[in-house]
Amino acid sequence: MHAILLNRRTNERKEVKVGFSWAEFFWGFWPALFRGDWKWLVVILLVDLVLGVWNNGIGSGLFNMIFAFFYNKLYTNDLLNNGFEPADDSSYNALLAKNYIASGRRFSTINENHYGRTH
Repeated sequence: MHAILLNRRTNERKEVKVGFSWAEFFWGFWPALFRGDWKWLVVILLVDLVLGVWNNGIGSGLFNMIFAFFYNKLYTNDLLNNGFEPADDSSYNALLAKNYIASGRRFSTINENHYGRTH
């Protein structure tokens, strides 16, 4: 499932995945690097290094398996907190269905969508 987020101030558009992060599961810190998600890149790298040193990488792999359940939500919430908002009803509903946003959360926008938004 995907959602499209828009930042009205910068006119930036991002398509985000909603749910389990298969990319994080298989490739660890690389998705954060390619997304330019510097905060989570540093966190993932540090945890991977600390856990991987003690047990030949097994701890790092286990961390990536667990973190894959949370990474897309953390990344999307960072975008929402930095001025991005759902671009349309289907994006809003996708975020709502996976509890990425609360049902009463309001967004201000210039388009004609009327879901949970102020005008």
